[in-house]
Order: sequence, then C-alpha cells, then structure tokens
Amino acid sequence: MLQRLAASSRWRAAVLATSAARCLSSGSVTITDPLNYWAGRRKAGQEKCSTENVYEPATGRILCHLELCGGDEVNQAVKAAKSAFGYWSKMSGMERARIMINAAHIMESRREEIAEMEVVNNGKSITEARLDVDSARLCIEYYAGLASTLAGQHVQLAGGSFAYTRREPLGVCAGIGAWNYPFQIAAWKSAPALACGNSMVFKPSPVTPVTAVLLAEIYAKAGAPEGLFNVVQGGQETGSLLCHHPDVAKVSFTGSVPTGQKIMEMASKGIKPVTLELGGKSPLIIFEDSDVENAVKGALMANFLSQGQVCSNGTRVFVQKDILPEFVDVVVKRTKAISIGDPLLESTRMGALVSRPHLDKVLSYVQQAKAEGATVLCGGEPFVPSDPKLRGGYYMSPCVLGDCTDDMTCVKEEIFGPVMSVLSFETEEEALQRANDTTLGLAAGIFTRDVKRAHRVVEHLKAGSCFINNYNVTPVEVPFGGFKMSGIGRENGQVTIEFYSQMKTVFVEMGDVDSLF
Repeated sequence: MLQRLAASSRWRAAVLATSAARCLSSGSVTITDPLNYWAGRRKAGQEKCSTENVYEPATGRILCHLELCGGDEVNQAVKAAKSAFGYWSKMSGMERARIMINAAHIMESRREEIAEMEVVNNGKSITEARLDVDSARLCIEYYAGLASTLAGQHVQLAGGSFAYTRREPLGVCAGIGAWNYPFQIAAWKSAPALACGNSMVFKPSPVTPVTAVLLAEIYAKAGAPEGLFNVVQGGQETGSLLCHHPDVAKVSFTGSVPTGQKIMEMASKGIKPVTLELGGKSPLIIFEDSDVENAVKGALMANFLSQGQVCSNGTRVFVQKDILPEFVDVVVKRTKAISIGDPLLESTRMGALVSRPHLDKVLSYVQQAKAEGATVLCGGEPFVPSDPKLRGGYYMSPCVLGDCTDDMTCVKEEIFGPVMSVLSFETEEEALQRANDTTLGLAAGIFTRDVKRAHRVVEHLKAGSCFINNYNVTPVEVPFGGFKMSGIGRENGQVTIEFYSQMKTVFVEMGDVDSLF
C-alpha cells in the first residue's frame, strides 16, 4: 500500500536529511510507557490486568509487556469517546479541519521518529515505514479538506413545501487494526471518522501495539478534545467488547476473513454498520505485449512490499506463455538481488516478518508447494543476517515458485509472506476465468500495451481495486476495498464519507395538512 513514488526527489532529500539523525537502532529499544490511551492521556493497567509479550521482529527480543484491556477499560475509553463526540460533532467542518491539519503538520515534523518506531515494532524497512507515515499524513490532510464540504440536498415540493437532507455523524466508532500497517491503518480509519464528526476507540493488533498511541498523542497536541481518539490494547476479547458495546455505533476492521466474519456477526446483534477490509489472493496478469522490465517491477511490487505481508498483493502471477521464460529469468534475478537484513538500514529493502509463528507458517507453505509439485526458483528459506544481534530475528529469503497450477495450496490460499506463484496462460479468456476463480476479490492487475484490452479485461475482473500497468499504488484520494469475501465498504476517497455518516431526511410542510380523516 504505497503512495506513488513520483515525488522521489523530495523523498530522497528527506532520506538524506533524516538518516544522519537516526535515533534508534535494532536491538536498542525497550518500551516501558503505557500503550493504552483514553481521555487525553496514557493509562497504566490495573495491578491484576493480563499482559502479553511483544517482540521486536528484527532481533526476536522482547520489546515490551502489553497490558490488555478488559471490560472496565473498554467502558472508560468508550465513555471518553462519547463525551468528546458531544463536543466534536457540534463543531463546524472548518473547525474540525483546522485541528486535523494541525495533526498532519505535527506528524510531518515527527516523521522519522514515527517511522523508526514502526520499524522496531513491525519489522518492515525504514524506507517503507517513512512512506506509510506519509500516507497517514496525506489521509488526514485529505479528509480535513472534505470536512467542511459535508452537505445535504434541498428538494422543492408542490405548494411551496420542501424537503432537505442532513449528513450527520454516527457517534463513537470502533476501529480494529491489523499488524502489517499499524500506524497507517489507524490514520486511514480515524481520518474520515473524525472529519464526519465522529469520535473513535481504536484497537491495534496485539502483535504491533506501539505506534497507535503516537497518533492519539498527535491528535491531542493538535487541539482535539480529550477522548476524541482513544487506544485500547488487547486481542480477541477486547475486540469483542468493542463490537458488543451499546455505545459503539460502527465497527471498521482490517484483517483476516474469519475474524471479519465474526466481527460482522457480533455487530449484527446491534444492527451496527461495518467496514471490513479483509484478505485477498489477487491475480496479476501479464500479457505477451507487455514491457517485460516494467512487468517485472510490477510483480515485485505486487509480492514483496512489507515482506509480502500485504492483503492486496498480486501473488498469483499469470504470464502469457510466449514471454514466460524471459519473465521468469528477469524476475528471479531481481528477486535474488533484494537486500535482506536490518530494517533500520537505508540499504535494506526487505526486513523481518512480523513474528516467529508467522515466519514458520510462511516457510511451511513453501515446503507444501514443493511437495505438491511446484519448483522453488529462488528463496523460500530462513535467512540469518551476519550481524549477531539480528540472528534471532524473523527473516526469510523472498521466494519465486514456478510450475504452479491452480489446484496447488500456494495458489489457492493467502500466504501473507514473500512468496510469488508464477503460472502460465495462453488466451485472454483463459486468464480471466482463472483469475476470477476465487472466493476473494480484493485486488487485481494487468500489464499490457493494448489499451482496449486493458479496459476490456478490467471490466471483467471481479475485484474491488484494479491496476493497469502498475500495482499496489494507493493514493488516499482513491477508494480502496474489495469484492466478494474480501470485504464490505471502502477506505479512502470521497465515498468513505458515506460509511462514517448517516442521512437524515426532513419534510417541511408550508401549507395546511391534507388529511384523509
């Protein structure tokens, strides 16, 4: 999920300016401050609260002990959000926008600090983490711009009577984040919610709980009322408490399909609207007339961002038969050249996977692919960096699988790791049928020089976010979300305003009542 790298000169200048001022190094951080936040301050847990270890992916060290929120803590956070909503929802759009813009400016000034902490907790490269912070900031700026444009409609009726509509906030919204984009997801969910006049209680993944509280502090420093954006830490139990809470009006979740199904079921008990951004097993179709070098770049971006831990990744790479040997040769060479190691180094392009269990799961998929007849063209093995402090980290070499068929597990199931499955096809019709043969529909992409073909194929792809001659580009101005079991609703873009607000219709009679009685 990257913003375009078109502003590369600004990006490179920022890298040169900030890398010299690096504050953190892998293996040097221990977090002791509380990570729960509501009513305008960090909250330490009660003496008997449960805790979980949080690990630094780059080293395998314990980073902190996470205090999990139970019913009392969730109630306090929701109460704070409800109180803030009463004040925030009555402010004008311009007033809300001013505070959101302040938050974006603070975020920009703390870009390197936030990015470094994201790396420490998530394991992705510092290069990607900076872009995630930029995406979060741009999202807040974008919705700040929309905050003052929320409006209804006037409808003239007979006899001088009329009706009008009002777009009103929902109330307290619950956001439940995933571990692959911790800070960015917190911003993507909170920005449209706050722009519409709502407040939010946000629960990060317990695997990556560290940076959401930074966003809470940024909103507070920007002038937001106490309780506007709150953070409760925990796992399934905490999320369930939020979904069932009578004062929570909406739930927005990013994560797996099975968890999304449970959240939808829980929210249905209160008839609460949900936004679900769930998994994918997306196709990337590369036609024989493509620029092979460009298609390879697209395939790499579609598979290896954030160590392959991206829901929209195009992991089923369909390559037209005549260019398959050339494509495979180039993509394998480029994959082997990816620099793996310390995610806080500027030269690193692939850091550590998020946890030891997840690394083991991804490696097991590679072994299963081999057993089912796929050929490992490169990678797919544990990687041990030369730096002694990194040897306990969760690294693997990026993998390209050849000789794949549609019935293989690696082609059917979401691996969520740096594993690309390459498949051959002959005709456009065949590629479309096979690309759509999945219960998921988050994203899809094609590479071709034929403009007519590009639009014809996109029309028939059953996916919510499609790319032509690029992949994993997610400007905040554009809606993002899936079809089928990949979710409900959208994030980003103007349409998301509709998912964080409700429409009220008002009829105004200017004459006498025309009664039948």
